[in-house]
Amino acid sequence: MAVHDLRFVGVENMTTALAGMGFGLALIVAIGAQNAYVLRQGLRGEHVGAVVAICIASDAVLITVGAAGLGGLIAAHQGVLTIVTVLGAAVLVAYAVLSARRALRPGALVTSTEGARVSLGAVAGTTLALTWLNPHVYLDTVVLLGSVSAAQGDGRWWFAVGAVLGSTVWFCVLGFGAAALRPVFAKPMAWRVLDGVIAAIMLALAVKLLLGLAG
Repeated sequence: MAVHDLRFVGVENMTTALAGMGFGLALIVAIGAQNAYVLRQGLRGEHVGAVVAICIASDAVLITVGAAGLGGLIAAHQGVLTIVTVLGAAVLVAYAVLSARRALRPGALVTSTEGARVSLGAVAGTTLALTWLNPHVYLDTVVLLGSVSAAQGDGRWWFAVGAVLGSTVWFCVLGFGAAALRPVFAKPMAWRVLDGVIAAIMLALAVKLLLGLAG
């Protein structure tokens, strides 16, 4: 293979990876349960590294599974997706109640400088639940992204690498970048507003999931 051919292959792979990065970011950069939780933990400065690592590792696994062509298998098992949907809705409702309680009761507020800190195990468990008990993560990341990556032919793994890179950049920015907003959340009222918004998001997502089943 000539030198110019090698350069062409390199540029083509880079372009495919950038396309994967852009597509991956388009899927995850949205207001959702996982992102809301990552943001809150980033503002608290509590186990941020663990939360970010779990989110990145989970996305890497899901993206790899999708690129490997297992999206069709997952889409075919509606029973499994139904169970995940019900469990996911239950987790969202429970977290919505906790967030609403913090918003409505000042004594229940927990900021980076007030109240008891949550254990690493509890934070990791919540992160895993909000990630893996979300049926949309399978439909979007595995099925949709997997089908788009398959269309790239031999470049599907470069597309997947780009998507993983996009996920890594996003969660690092969201989790560790939240520290820049801590001065704003020095006031308890700011935390009450944030928790109120998170409660509304979680509840809305839970209702949407259950309505999807009914439909």
